[in-house]
Formats: sequence, C-alpha cells, structure tokens
Amino acid sequence: MIKIFRKLRHQLLNQSKFSKYLIYAIGEIILVVIGILIALQINNWNEQQKNLAKEQTILKQLYNEYQSNLAQLDEKVLMRNEGLEACNQLLQQIDHPEQINEEVFYNSLWKLLRDPTFDPIKNDIVGSENLRLIRNQELVRILSNWSTEVYQVQELELEYKKFRSEIIIPCYNRLGVSRNVNDILWKNGYTPTEALDKKTSSKFTIKSTKKELDLKEVLNDVELEGLISQAITFNLVTNIQSQTLRDRILNMLNILEKEIEN
Repeated sequence: MIKIFRKLRHQLLNQSKFSKYLIYAIGEIILVVIGILIALQINNWNEQQKNLAKEQTILKQLYNEYQSNLAQLDEKVLMRNEGLEACNQLLQQIDHPEQINEEVFYNSLWKLLRDPTFDPIKNDIVGSENLRLIRNQELVRILSNWSTEVYQVQELELEYKKFRSEIIIPCYNRLGVSRNVNDILWKNGYTPTEALDKKTSSKFTIKSTKKELDLKEVLNDVELEGLISQAITFNLVTNIQSQTLRDRILNMLNILEKEIEN
C-alpha cells in the first residue's frame, strides 16, 4: 500500500500537477494519523484488558481474605458471647450461693480469662497503585477505612487483655481459685475455640487445691463481683463494635461477588 502511494506521488510530481499532489499529500498525512490513532487505540485496549485481568485477580484475592476475616471475627464474637453467658452464671451463683455448682463455677471463671483478639489478614492494596485498578468506588472507600475500624476493635481487645492480666488473674490468685480453674479446664480434655485444629483435644491432670477453700466466701468477695460486672461491659462494647465491623465485611463481600466475573 505504501509503495503504491509513493509511486502515485512521484507520478504527480513528474507531471507537475501540484494541486493534485497537495491533495494527495494531505490525504497521506490523514491516513498516517488515522493509522497512529488506531495503533494507540489498540494499545490502550490491550492495557485496559491487562488492568481488568489484574483487577479480577485482586478482587478474588480480597474475597478469599475477607471470607477468612469474617470467620475469624465470628469466632471472636462467639468467645465473647460465651464469656457473657459465663458472667451471667457467675452472678446467678453470687446472688444465690445455695445453688452453687463447682464445675460450672470454675468453668465460668476460666471463660473470663480468655482474651479474644481479632487479627485480620493484612494486604498491601491500600496505599499501593493496585488500589487504582479497583473501579468500584464504594469498595475503595470501605478498604480505605478498614484499618481504622479494625483498630477501634483491637483497642478494646487490648484494654480487656490488660484488665485480665492486671485485675482478673491477681484476684483469682488472691482468692485461691486459680488451680481449681485450670484443673476443671484440662481434666476432661480441652480444645480452645480459637484452635487451629478443632479436632484436637488435650488433657492434663492438675488436681484441685489441697488448701482449705470456702466457695461461699469466694462468692461473697466484692472484688470478684465487680470484675465480673466489668467483664460484661467490656465484652458487650467490643461485640457492638465487632458487629459494625462484621457489617462492613458482609457489605464488602456482597460488592465483591457482583464485581467478580463468573
């Protein structure tokens, strides 16, 4: 094609037909420009397809990560709910010491010692150029706010961890119930709620304390009653924040499902 145009151009020049040559030259320039534009369009289309493929990879990765985050968050909420139930049982026995059940009592005390901590999968999408590949702006907004909202939950968890270490454990030690709490935990086999392998169960013989221990006096302890009440507040507030975080995850997963190509 180019050779034909060149031959035609030489013929027009040789025949001194300048006006026709000028028209031809303009046409040739237009064809070159059109060719360049088409090439740019093809290149842009290829880049767009690459970006779309990358976006799909990122979306699928996010979907898998936040499915795992949801499962972990639900596990922590469950642990706190179990702690709330334990607190209710303890307060019930404190208010009605004649109905005390030692095994229930010690099991309930143990559940206050757990400190559920939410540790979601961290990715490097936010703050990287990969974020620009995500076209859904609602999803971008949720991702951008995620770390701040997680921190609000983790901050409450750290407060409870400190409360457990500095208040609950010293109180148990002062009351002399720590050995019995751990004995009840392990003697029948125990699998932590947060265990990586839910099928494992460990047993260990500690045996209860040989010291004199009057559980009615323990139930009458003002500090114990107070820390149980405080544990209720800690768990309730953290679960309220966790529910908000859970809603964020569900919204994100819903958006991801719609954005991921089948």
